[in-house]
Amino acid sequence: MHESFEVQGHVVFFDIRDIVMAEWVPSGQTVNQQYYAEVLTKLRERVRRKRPEFWKAGWILHQDIAPGYNALFVKQFLANKTITVLEHPPPSPDLAPCEFYLFPKIKSVLKGAHFVSVENVKAKMAEILKSLTEHDLRNCFEHWQYRMQPCVNSERNYFEGDRS
Repeated sequence: MHESFEVQGHVVFFDIRDIVMAEWVPSGQTVNQQYYAEVLTKLRERVRRKRPEFWKAGWILHQDIAPGYNALFVKQFLANKTITVLEHPPPSPDLAPCEFYLFPKIKSVLKGAHFVSVENVKAKMAEILKSLTEHDLRNCFEHWQYRMQPCVNSERNYFEGDRS
């Protein structure tokens, strides 16, 4: 399973072991369907090199419901490349691992920090991502499974209640 998220110009893919790929979106570039397909092409190559066992056996991509991620062009690209996608329940940001786990972790480190340049921000983000341990990411995915269970039980219907 590979998780995808975008944080202010930074697209990151991770699995239960570590960060598989992280890329800064060029200034002024929108993460639209064409750009995202280019990113996915790079991701496929990274998975092939970094996770050959997944490359051979097949891997699953979980992404949120951003328009560029879910465009027909991207869905066709993923299908043509035989990449299985785990659909994200709409609209459920509290079920996205980046929203309930990674963003708070990143924000807690960046809180109150002042940067003199974009390069300093990029360096700090790279440092934060590299500091995530396998234990951190395993915990993230376990928490995600726990949060998803009520959604599965309700057959993806809307419900209220604490999922944390």
